[in-house]
Amino acid sequence: MSESCKIKSSFRAAAKDIYEAWMSSAGHTAMTGSPALVDSKVGGKFSAWDGYIWGITLELAPYKRIVQVWRTSDFGRDDRDSKIEIQLTEKNGETEFVLIHDNIPDGQMEEYLEGWNEFYLDPMHDYFNGRKK
Repeated sequence: MSESCKIKSSFRAAAKDIYEAWMSSAGHTAMTGSPALVDSKVGGKFSAWDGYIWGITLELAPYKRIVQVWRTSDFGRDDRDSKIEIQLTEKNGETEFVLIHDNIPDGQMEEYLEGWNEFYLDPMHDYFNGRKK
């Protein structure tokens, strides 16, 4: 069995800025506050949070959608790869950010939901909503 979660948030930033931050080493690092390595093309590898997270980018629709294979060191050897999909929709000077995380190993969904909020959404709000334009 596996679990899924869906997270929605809004940022006072252009979809392009969020997309480019997610898909670059320097941007991802600045946005989360933790070193990341990101190869920004389809088939490119990424890692974040000192290697705790790693994966491969499967699909890109610039400034609209990112799909990645996503694993952490908490996954068991026999756990299937999980997948994240990020959807960006810009409206009235804000961007709606939707993250869908599928194939989370059974029993780990609450932990990952907390992690997404603490290690991604909270720092992203500080970075995008607090920065000077």
